[in-house]
Amino acid sequence: MVSIPDLAPAFRGFLEAAPDAIIMAGRTGRIVFVNSLTAEMFGYTREELRGQRVELLVPRDLWGRRKSGEEFPIQISRSPIETERGTLTTSIIRDVTALRQAESRFRGLLEAAPDGIVVVDSTGRIVIVNSQTERMFGYARQQLIGEPIEILVPDRFRDVHIADRDAYLGDPRTRPMGAGRALTGRKRDGTEFPIEISLSPLRTESENLVMSIVRDISERRRAEELLQASLREKEALLKEIHHRVKNNLQVTSSLLRLQAGTIEDARVREVFEQTQSRIRSMALVHEKLYQSSNLAQIDFGDYIRSLAALLFQSCGVDENHIRLDVGGDDVLLTIETAVPCGLIVNEVLSNALKHAFPGNGYGRIHVHLTNLEDGGRELTIRDDGVGLPDELDVEQGETLGLRLVRALVQQINGRIAVERRAPGAKFTITVPAERSR
Repeated sequence: MVSIPDLAPAFRGFLEAAPDAIIMAGRTGRIVFVNSLTAEMFGYTREELRGQRVELLVPRDLWGRRKSGEEFPIQISRSPIETERGTLTTSIIRDVTALRQAESRFRGLLEAAPDGIVVVDSTGRIVIVNSQTERMFGYARQQLIGEPIEILVPDRFRDVHIADRDAYLGDPRTRPMGAGRALTGRKRDGTEFPIEISLSPLRTESENLVMSIVRDISERRRAEELLQASLREKEALLKEIHHRVKNNLQVTSSLLRLQAGTIEDARVREVFEQTQSRIRSMALVHEKLYQSSNLAQIDFGDYIRSLAALLFQSCGVDENHIRLDVGGDDVLLTIETAVPCGLIVNEVLSNALKHAFPGNGYGRIHVHLTNLEDGGRELTIRDDGVGLPDELDVEQGETLGLRLVRALVQQINGRIAVERRAPGAKFTITVPAERSR
């Protein structure tokens, strides 16, 4: 074996400080020098290795063998070096047991993953796939390794995909791919199917890679399509129900109008007309829902404007004399709340149109809608007419209209406040937040 003094001090220091095992062998393949890490790695002393063939330590490619007989994976590189005693072959050996174990664990994780995993290099070529990717796309692993990732993308999307890939490599970070877009994969037989993709950068010692986690969402997409079809059927059915309820209520209203036309007693006829107006206000709720794209809620401001138009017409009010203003927030109500609130508005507006401006007088009615912070709503109706009579007790009055208003407010667990001010009157109805259904 080459003795330590035979080597230049600087070179000897380099060999001993090296992080890998170093073996120098002559032309016959027999060991002439090892550094201390070689003795430690293989379990021999320097003297035991002197004159031995290199095959004692490296019996086969990429595998080393310790003195105990245990074999372990290695990386090895060889190069010649010229010395005074001739050409020696220098072998640099690295124990990659930990690396292989890590790779094995990584492979195990890849194979256990329920989704397809595709790893590409900086040029967009596939370097790793798992078995789920093979099953998902119908390719064997060998048919994918080295191919551009676009092999898994439909032809019509490949140019866009290349641009997206290049953009991602310019700013690699973990994120979903194609957010807001429907993504499509292409199988080996040309079949296309919907997918979801998550991207993550993988940085290694030698290069930067990108890992794609691919999920086949065909079953989910089919379930969503079935659900959407079912929803469309239910929406159509619900629209038909609203339409029929509205028609039935309108028929009832028309019958009351016809009957009222035969009644000579003015008080009885007024009762019929008031009942007809109330039924019409309920029919209007169903009409609005039938016409709306949102079958769960009604735009109450729009409803009030339509209801007021009907009341102006039925009461024979000149819109040039009495003006209606509807303002405030956009308030949406479910049918459970909209029907009683519609009846309340019908009663208050009807009374204002009939009594607040006697003698075909001039005036204004304001309706203001507010969404409260607690999720409730506030409805304010005020006019600048003659105001409420002193003898009218809103809280205790026994007229049908007042009793109906109190019952409806109680039905929605709301509150009503009345201000007798001059001129006019003000009604404030507070509606609590609607319960989730």
